[in-house]
Amino acid sequence: MSNTFYNSVYLDAELCVGCINCIKRCPTEAIRVRNNKATINKKYCIDCGVCIRTCKQHAKIARHDLFTDICNYKYSIALPAPSLYGQFNNLNDVNIILTGLKKMGFDDVFEVSSAAEVVSQISRKYMKEHKDKTPIISTACPVISRLISIKFPNLIPYLLPVITPADLAAKIAKEIAVKKTGLKKEEIGVFFISPCPAKYTAKNHPIGIEKSEIDRVIPIKDIYPLLSSKYMAEATKNLEDLSTSGQIGIRWGQIGGEALGTKTDNYMSVDGIERVLKVLEDLEDKKLTDLEFIELNACDSGCVGGVFTVENPFMAKAKLERLLKKTTKLNNNKLEDYVLVLEESDVYWNKEVVYEPVFNLGENLKDSFTKMNRVNELCRIFPGLDCGSCGAPTCSAFAEDVVRGYAEEKDCVHVLRELYEVIVYDEED
Repeated sequence: MSNTFYNSVYLDAELCVGCINCIKRCPTEAIRVRNNKATINKKYCIDCGVCIRTCKQHAKIARHDLFTDICNYKYSIALPAPSLYGQFNNLNDVNIILTGLKKMGFDDVFEVSSAAEVVSQISRKYMKEHKDKTPIISTACPVISRLISIKFPNLIPYLLPVITPADLAAKIAKEIAVKKTGLKKEEIGVFFISPCPAKYTAKNHPIGIEKSEIDRVIPIKDIYPLLSSKYMAEATKNLEDLSTSGQIGIRWGQIGGEALGTKTDNYMSVDGIERVLKVLEDLEDKKLTDLEFIELNACDSGCVGGVFTVENPFMAKAKLERLLKKTTKLNNNKLEDYVLVLEESDVYWNKEVVYEPVFNLGENLKDSFTKMNRVNELCRIFPGLDCGSCGAPTCSAFAEDVVRGYAEEKDCVHVLRELYEVIVYDEED
């Protein structure tokens, strides 16, 4: 098991007041409240961003890069996620966004939606050649890949071994820039304009590949005000024809887009981390065996619902739908378009995804069984109210904390009250 776990989500202890809102919503039970402050277990955290949405004190924050980092490179390329297009009112041409990014200071742009169309093509080919591995599970969302690697080891063989559209876009864009400028790769900066913190984590700790070609990850919420207040207006005065993607790629910005790109009718699209967890549990229990493809996205409505976005996810989805109606091209890219800069093998994973048993109680099977028996004993002692007063999300999670040595039985207020009553009763006698 890896001893290093990279996370982008972290806690600002000064802002934390020790409430328990976050522990109830974390899908992997990665948060505890001890001594009136929350803590995040890096091994369990999957950077889904749910705690950022939940925290009323804004004590949960995500690491990211800055737009000003373009000064660190001789040539900079913006990679706009398709979810960016859903943030703006009355957008009828994505070239306004793309030209605006160049007006901001980027030397070039490359649409992630273009790479998504290539991934769709490769996915169709993989599904056709691997009918024995159905249902194939999408891997475009880093949160899902990370979640499966730590919690659902039996599902790892069903993961689609294809790099994310963002990573593919970075590969293509950087290769094109090298040929175009004659610069070295390290002199070229690729900036992904991201809807979520998981993409920042994936840049630094990618799944399925040794190294990501993405150099910086900038939140959509940092780019949006610059574009909307100034550079989009400037772009309309001298609009460049920069868009290379069509409806299939742009639709990836919302839930269902990836599945539609596979061109199969036998699929399921699921958004929201709680619903995703239920589907993964059903998959592991062999309850969903008749599907060819399952698209999973941790955020509500898909990437348009990421915590780095600015628009309400349901409104952003509606805006993206309106834009799609004005987009006449269905699919403007094929893998062959990039044959000069890319080999087909570059689209597939080059690193094995392995199970990370972070939730194991013991060092070996015997030790785990012994500790699990102790957990069951404690659960019979605890009230089963899952009140969160102990700082853990459930009585079961608290019992595991006690067995691991992270907490004591008397941290449960109900156990402490019973202990107090016994002491008082004995003193009165």
